[in-house]
Amino acid sequence: MAEDVKPTRKNLMEIEDRIELSERGHDTLEQKRDGLIMEFMDILDQAQDVRSELETNYEEAQDTINKARAMEGDVAVRGAAAALKEHPEITTQSKNIMGVVVPQIESSKVKKDLDERGYGLLGSSARIDEAADAYEELLESIILAAEVETAMKKMLTEIETTKRRVNALEFKLLPELKENQEFIEQKLEEQEREEIFRLKKIKAKKEEEEEAEAVAEAEAVPAAETEAGIVETSD
Repeated sequence: MAEDVKPTRKNLMEIEDRIELSERGHDTLEQKRDGLIMEFMDILDQAQDVRSELETNYEEAQDTINKARAMEGDVAVRGAAAALKEHPEITTQSKNIMGVVVPQIESSKVKKDLDERGYGLLGSSARIDEAADAYEELLESIILAAEVETAMKKMLTEIETTKRRVNALEFKLLPELKENQEFIEQKLEEQEREEIFRLKKIKAKKEEEEEAEAVAEAEAVPAAETEAGIVETSD
């Protein structure tokens, strides 16, 4: 509340400094928010492409595995899957986007050559190889989708946080500071007017006293002359 602020020039200077600092912070946060939104839109476009690719790869993987089961049987498919010795490896790093730390997922040993799958060239068939290819492709899409989706969520959270800060400055802090500034300026102006009025009264009173003294002195001179004339006549 403005009424709780003491109307002093020191407080006025402090509030003016806070307003200047808050306005600079507001501008910086607005720029950050706009930059984050632009980056988010780029990631959103990428996420849409990744989702579409993921859906396509999933449908293809399901189709190939169903064909492999139908042609080779569940036992052969499960046996080929169980023969796998080297499993995919995933490492996570991080990168900075407009001050937001987002994950960067690196994968290895996802796609394999035929001789790296463990079941051997003679223990497999073209249907099983196609299914393995399709699921390796699907796994890479899932890893990429996880990276993009996580980055998108982190960016969205930061955008919302930045928007709240911008709104807090724009609609709460700055209006309160400016209200306090206006209140102090008005009070200081009132005090200045009161001080000017008081000084005028003092000056007017002093002038009246000086005028009264001058009149008294002027009246005292003829009286003294008259008294001196009476004394001379008596002599």
